[in-house]
Amino acid sequence: MDIEQFRKAGYAAIDAICDYHASLSARDVIPTVSPGYLRAALPSAPPEHGEEWAAIAKDYEDLILPGLTRWQHQKFFAYFPTSGNFESILGELYAASTPNPGFNVRRLLIALRDAADEGQWLASPACTELEAIMMDWGAKLLGLSPAFLNENGVGGGVMMTSASDSVLTAVTAARTRWFRLLAQSSTTPPDLGPLDPAHPGTDPKPDANPQKATVAPILYTTSQTHSVGVKAGLILNLPVRALPVYAKDNYALRGETLRRALEEDEQAGRGVCALVATIGTTSSGAVDNMKEIAEVAKDYPNLWIHIDAAWAGMALSCPELRPLGYLDVINECEGVRSFCSNFHKWGLVAFDASTLWVRDRKELTDALDVTPEFLRTKEGDAGTVIDYRNWHLGLGRRFRSLKVWFVLRSYGVEGFRAHIRKCIELNQLFVSLIEESDIFALVTPPSFALSVFRLVFPGSKGKEDPEESEASLDALNRAFHKALSARTDIFLTQTVLNGTFCLRFAVGSQRTEKADIKWAFEVAQEVGKAVLKAQGASA
Repeated sequence: MDIEQFRKAGYAAIDAICDYHASLSARDVIPTVSPGYLRAALPSAPPEHGEEWAAIAKDYEDLILPGLTRWQHQKFFAYFPTSGNFESILGELYAASTPNPGFNVRRLLIALRDAADEGQWLASPACTELEAIMMDWGAKLLGLSPAFLNENGVGGGVMMTSASDSVLTAVTAARTRWFRLLAQSSTTPPDLGPLDPAHPGTDPKPDANPQKATVAPILYTTSQTHSVGVKAGLILNLPVRALPVYAKDNYALRGETLRRALEEDEQAGRGVCALVATIGTTSSGAVDNMKEIAEVAKDYPNLWIHIDAAWAGMALSCPELRPLGYLDVINECEGVRSFCSNFHKWGLVAFDASTLWVRDRKELTDALDVTPEFLRTKEGDAGTVIDYRNWHLGLGRRFRSLKVWFVLRSYGVEGFRAHIRKCIELNQLFVSLIEESDIFALVTPPSFALSVFRLVFPGSKGKEDPEESEASLDALNRAFHKALSARTDIFLTQTVLNGTFCLRFAVGSQRTEKADIKWAFEVAQEVGKAVLKAQGASA
């Protein structure tokens, strides 16, 4: 494809994208394809000779689009809806047009001195420069402490693929920090060998080799923490302890539970390197009690607290919502070493755009800096630049910051906040309809733009000791979910809270309006009544 062919194909692609979005409301939310449909439709090997672009574009329309779930649909209430927009699409287009690997460093204070220096630095300066600035914009948007800003030279932020990567990176740093602090506090640190395998060719570092320690430290999560916590433990070979949370606390981790666990492990001679605390759990939107957790952390200064605010973190952009997310506590607690949120969930940016901030960037580079000779630069050796490849696993990096820049400039802070507030208002409308209903009940209080509810037998709502057992209610709601999932014009997902089967209703699409909420409730009510009737209960 030459430039003119690309120009023609590009115009056609933009037209097709516009037509798709214009017709989105008339399309189903969930595709009707069956597993394996695409393998049956495509050749088993690539073509020997190149094909015309028109044929390729037609196959995209005919084969790929029908198999896509429409996460940006106004009637998508499952998981956490995405809210990517045209600014994001343009950002992806521009980023793809300049496929820089994005691994090079950012000059902070020193100017280019001569042409020889330029050869050491100019791999992808704009990619890294813009990312560092956008991470500061994001921190200020959410109200994070200046300690987390790149511009302060100590803390800082980096863009990741997902919150899973952020948790893994943070826990890697927490593990290294824990062993370093252990070695510093020990009068006879263990013999970890002559070389540090994490830094080949460097001087011995007995505080940075966790592989030879006799017992790995524990990673704390809760029973409601996203699976990213368990995955981090699996990858890093750390035992994971899920602390219990309870319905009476709205499934939030309490300080008393954390203190009890720390005391138990301390008495048993087990160390704890990190806690993954959550602001807005996936199942119910629970917010761990950071005020109490911070009090406990004062007595355990070696504990690294990572805040997973993948979804609800974006709500901190609204000043009135910050107390709900314990923002002041997060900012003031030195034990909170890292904070993560996803612009690609509720933050108007298309996937992927996860953001990780740390209080001390050196804690990341201590764990992840591996610099062979061919990647060394004078600026990097001097420590005067950000080199993001030492902040996470990858060397090459996507130009994610471009679409974030486009979105934040186009919407502005007020436009961003308006989106968050609208979603919460729409969720409150759904909550009011649930509360007025005789056949639905909330399982937990609503959290930001998420509600958790279930179908109940008529007349049982509000009773302290209903005649129906939990088993029969669970069976009823499994049948309700199955019937609702048979529809393709609406999408909700289920969860289980301490054994209680229930449904989640998450608002996040920019397209969703009050009429869509009312329609969704009417559909749920229609399906619920049919399920009750099938169970022999009239509504």
